[in-house]
Amino acid sequence: MRSEYDFSKAVRGKHHRAYRRGTNVVLLDPDVAAVFKDSAAVNSALREWAKVAPRSAGAGPNR
Repeated sequence: MRSEYDFSKAVRGKHHRAYRRGTNVVLLDPDVAAVFKDSAAVNSALREWAKVAPRSAGAGPNR
């Protein structure tokens, strides 16, 4: 561990509950990631897409 790392204000287990529920990590290609400023922007775009995408394309929770 490098000396410049400061964990003095870290909280042990801060994300434990969320992790236990499950995670869904998706890696975006660099050119796609450059279009979105953060995960909220990605989620917003996907929600809009899901409204117009045909169900056969896998949109929505019940594929």
